[in-house]
Amino acid sequence: MQLDNLIERFQKKDRAAFEALYNMYAENLCGAINVILKDPERSQELCQDVFVKIWTKSDQYDTSKGRFFTWILNIARNAAIDELRSKSHKNQKKNLSVESLVGIYENSEDLNDKVDTIGLMSLLKGLKDKCILLIDLLYFKGYTQKEAAEELKAPVGTIKTRIRSCLSEIRKNMA
Repeated sequence: MQLDNLIERFQKKDRAAFEALYNMYAENLCGAINVILKDPERSQELCQDVFVKIWTKSDQYDTSKGRFFTWILNIARNAAIDELRSKSHKNQKKNLSVESLVGIYENSEDLNDKVDTIGLMSLLKGLKDKCILLIDLLYFKGYTQKEAAEELKAPVGTIKTRIRSCLSEIRKNMA
């Protein structure tokens, strides 16, 4: 009953209740966000934003629809997914593009032996520039097919067909 009382006070904008709920759940929510974002600092920031959101939407919580923790966890999860899909998050990624990987490979004798052992270059060998660009956008930069279509000014159907074709070529290279 104590939690129900705390939630009720929270919904009435009681700051002490908010602080108590924050202390109870912040670590778990930040952890759940970090599982999605894989960026502890950004996860902490987003966790703060989530708590502001639940404060402003506290009247929307309905005890008959589920537990309070489930409600705030869903808000945190949705916020993390939105962040993951945002352009600003994608621009912050530090992953190497396919082209830079190929450039590093071609310019480094030392790396040639290491990359050859996993066969990466044999998989990429012979791929068309369109395939390399699509792989870069979809797999290394995290674009959705729709975002890649917008970036390349092509219909989504064309992007789907091209990526299937590219993956088919990679499979052939694997054989």
